[in-house]
Amino acid sequence: MRCPKCGSSQDKVIDSREAREGHAIRRRRECMKCDFRFTTYEIVEREELRVVKRNGARENFNRDKLLGGVRKSCEKRPVKMEQLEQLVDDIANELEEEGYREIPSTVIGAKVMRRLEAIDHVAYVRYASVYRQFEDVGEFIDEIKSLGERSPRDGRQPELFR
Repeated sequence: MRCPKCGSSQDKVIDSREAREGHAIRRRRECMKCDFRFTTYEIVEREELRVVKRNGARENFNRDKLLGGVRKSCEKRPVKMEQLEQLVDDIANELEEEGYREIPSTVIGAKVMRRLEAIDHVAYVRYASVYRQFEDVGEFIDEIKSLGERSPRDGRQPELFR
């Protein structure tokens, strides 16, 4: 490691510990030349996961883009940011464990919908409307009805459709 202050490559590790829930190692280092202390992180290098879009275009998997979409579907809903970050982390880890090098965006969307349904039904319907490209109100109604059939109704929530 090069010292960020003087550029020397001579340093020693003062302290090492686990970071980011075991996915990284945090190292405190000290430059042997100027005594400057700095922190580095060591992570496992992963192969780039490529997402195949509906139009056939390919792009690198972007965790932040996925989080942004999920966050948008949960706007003004009682869902904590920690839940959303955990949802995205779980999906990213699942994709890595499954060993995909390329994955259709539809597979990722289905994974998001399955998890959102368990967290918040309104966020689920919002996400589904974009993911499934709803064209009219009837598709919203059909999705809400099928959601009601799959999930027990909360007595505190008024019935939307009869």
